[in-house]
Amino acid sequence: MRDFVQANDFFAGLKSTERVYLLVRHAERPHITAADADYGAHVGLTAAGRERAVALGKMFPPEGDAVYYSSPVGRCMDTAKCIAEGRALAGCCGESQVAGSPDTGCAPGTSLPEITPLAVLGHLYVKDYPSYLDVLNERFYQNICSWIDSDDHPAFYPLHERAEEVRKFMLEKGTARFNIFATHDAWVVPTLVHFCKMHFTPQRWMNYLTGIAFVVNSDGFERVVPVTGMESGWLEF
Repeated sequence: MRDFVQANDFFAGLKSTERVYLLVRHAERPHITAADADYGAHVGLTAAGRERAVALGKMFPPEGDAVYYSSPVGRCMDTAKCIAEGRALAGCCGESQVAGSPDTGCAPGTSLPEITPLAVLGHLYVKDYPSYLDVLNERFYQNICSWIDSDDHPAFYPLHERAEEVRKFMLEKGTARFNIFATHDAWVVPTLVHFCKMHFTPQRWMNYLTGIAFVVNSDGFERVVPVTGMESGWLEF
């Protein structure tokens, strides 16, 4: 079984001709309880989460453009924005918004890129939404793991077939050298299972700011790397 590569090592080892398509879990958020009527859709990031997401953005090489896509959920949008801010602080900004105000993180005359919300990033593997609501309401991690182990659950698409479609979607959607897709652990985990043969349980889950990178060189050759922006890609419960 493969393990996660530290993000700073991953980015330091990139060649200038390689493109990156990164599917990453959002940064640290406050605890979500069963009483949350919208399942935490309103919840943003903790201060530590924002700080770590900015730090991850600083690890990206400054050479090359970047585009940012996100689940419309607040914590994912905030994560993408913080990663973009980190790249700006490291000396690289996009060109889609005029910036230079004190809170942008960019110097005058530079800009932060737009974050594009994509509804599909909020439910990449969901086949039947009413059944998925049942998963959200009870034994979430257990249900996700049961689906992964059996590849059979009324709420979800067949895992391995869908994972290939997720990869195809990312490679077709991304237009830049760095293409960031901020989403949720429930969709990064099955992608890691399919491409990296990783094993997850309700007691051993993936960490925040952790994900999977598809790296494509100028000849079209593709490699897959599990990446984490944390000290470890794992959470133990």
